[in-house]
Amino acid sequence: MAEKDQEFVEYVVKAVVEQPDKVKVERKIDELGVLIELTVDPEDMGKIIGKDGRTAKAIRTLLRVIGAQNNARVNLKIIEPEGGTGGVKSEAAPAAEAEKAEEAKEEAPAAADLPETTTKDDLKDIDQE
Repeated sequence: MAEKDQEFVEYVVKAVVEQPDKVKVERKIDELGVLIELTVDPEDMGKIIGKDGRTAKAIRTLLRVIGAQNNARVNLKIIEPEGGTGGVKSEAAPAAEAEKAEEAKEEAPAAADLPETTTKDDLKDIDQE
């Protein structure tokens, strides 16, 4: 297998992040198998992890496939950068979320204007307007 797994991670991650020159991939072998340690620029962490961790999970799944082809267990560890929030949102985030919620309220119709349940007749009335 040599370092195909390491090369794969490096190739995919560099294609996703905005600062590919700061991508660092290390490969270690121990009794549990192969461990790929990934370090990226702190601002690129969100892109690597993805929404609800989907991107990281997809990369890990593909690494398992590569490992299975070579009878090896391959794991990916994403190293959190120094000064990272550890998944905790910054102080500015709640204010931004509150602002977005207010904008959504302004754009959405008032609940009093909507029927409690929607029927086919309601939809016909909307189409005719």
